[in-house]
Amino acid sequence: MRAVRILSDKLVLNHAEIVELVIWQVPSPVPPSEHDFKYRLVYVRDGKRVVGYDNERGKGDHKHVMGEESTYAFTTIAQLLDDFEADVLAIRGEPI
Repeated sequence: MRAVRILSDKLVLNHAEIVELVIWQVPSPVPPSEHDFKYRLVYVRDGKRVVGYDNERGKGDHKHVMGEESTYAFTTIAQLLDDFEADVLAIRGEPI
């Protein structure tokens, strides 16, 4: 099986804000993640990443919120999207 892109969306919210969501289903986990997805979700304001979720090889599932990096406990794609949107909402004050 080859990697299959299951979501690719870029939203320009206004002149200063962008949200980009990219999720791939991969043939095997990206170490040290234990699930079959590779993802990159980002909220950018004024050219700077404000919220980002990804699972980079060697680091596993983690998120960046206002410059702070922390681990992320991935469960499902739906929960990933909900958690990302909740972090963006908390900063932005309105939904994506």
